[in-house]
Amino acid sequence: MDTQDANKWEEGEDTRISSANSESQSYAKLVWRRLRKSVPGMLGLMLVVSLLTVSLFAPFFAPLNPKAPNVGFQPPDKISWYVPDEGWRLFPVSFPIVESDELDLVTYQPLTGPDYTNPRQLALFVKGWEFKLFGITWDRHFIGTTDGSPLHILGTDKLGRDILSRGIIGSRISLAIALSSIALITVIGTLVGITSGYVGGRFDMWFQRFVEVVLAFPQLPLYLALATLIPVTAPSGLFLTFVVLVIVGLGWAQLSREVRSKTLALRQVDYVRAAMAVGASDRRIITRHILPNVMSHVIVAITLGIPTIVLLESFLGFLGFAVKPPLMSWGLMLQDAGTFSVIGSYPWILSPVGFVLLTVFAFNALGDGLRDAIDPY
Repeated sequence: MDTQDANKWEEGEDTRISSANSESQSYAKLVWRRLRKSVPGMLGLMLVVSLLTVSLFAPFFAPLNPKAPNVGFQPPDKISWYVPDEGWRLFPVSFPIVESDELDLVTYQPLTGPDYTNPRQLALFVKGWEFKLFGITWDRHFIGTTDGSPLHILGTDKLGRDILSRGIIGSRISLAIALSSIALITVIGTLVGITSGYVGGRFDMWFQRFVEVVLAFPQLPLYLALATLIPVTAPSGLFLTFVVLVIVGLGWAQLSREVRSKTLALRQVDYVRAAMAVGASDRRIITRHILPNVMSHVIVAITLGIPTIVLLESFLGFLGFAVKPPLMSWGLMLQDAGTFSVIGSYPWILSPVGFVLLTVFAFNALGDGLRDAIDPY
């Protein structure tokens, strides 16, 4: 390469660099650009979107009526692409689990296995039980059998109700409690934390003593004590509202403490001091300078706080203090797995644990990805 070609190449490179630098990107675009490079973050985002979609259209994705009883515990159907004596299928088939005439030599219980003589073809968008979605009556479901026979992908509970359908419908209650609780916790904790850190002085000192008192309470015994205050005969809506208020009443203090520490640091930066010097109102300083800078921490706190509330609701529901029948939630479904004998004989009854683990992993992965993408350093 001669000198003239080298100069042209350098000029071309400078032109490319200057044109790239001249394209301004917003903060949201920079965050999205960083998040796309995070494999766990994108995986968590896709799982969260899928969970919210399934929860929103839960009756469509539930193959069976979650309240329809049957004969009791039934193992999950075997799903396969291969049919004996027939060969491979392009779409999977389901084999129901039936009892044989042979007995187990240890337990003397009838042996069970798939009925290969009765394959049932699976299909998408099949007809099933009727439900109402957004005021419209539907009878189509995402997956099912072509002959309309029951499909139990995860088996049934002690009353013969389909576990997969109940888990999909129960996601509405579990996620609704988590999302509504975290929304109130975020609003209260952010406003209180910014106000306390910005005002400072004696108000901040005394208010932080109150926050410390709230944080000093042992949360789990207090949850159980407060949950027992509402009568068992109370309406389901009132009971859920009380559960959300209890979670919010004990959960806002930690977020407010974190937001306060951020506000104390931001109050000393040059652009906030300049705004104070030119006579900007406190409302403008908080909404235009402080709040946007603490929102990155708040967003990460939201994604990491939702799994905590999901786990808490599952635990309280397992103890019978969160959701009451006929409502459905993941914690309430786990009540059937309260004894070792049930778990040993019917291990598929633990399937709701998978819903909880998937939700916790999805939001934690998304929170980790957002934390790295939002961090300006």
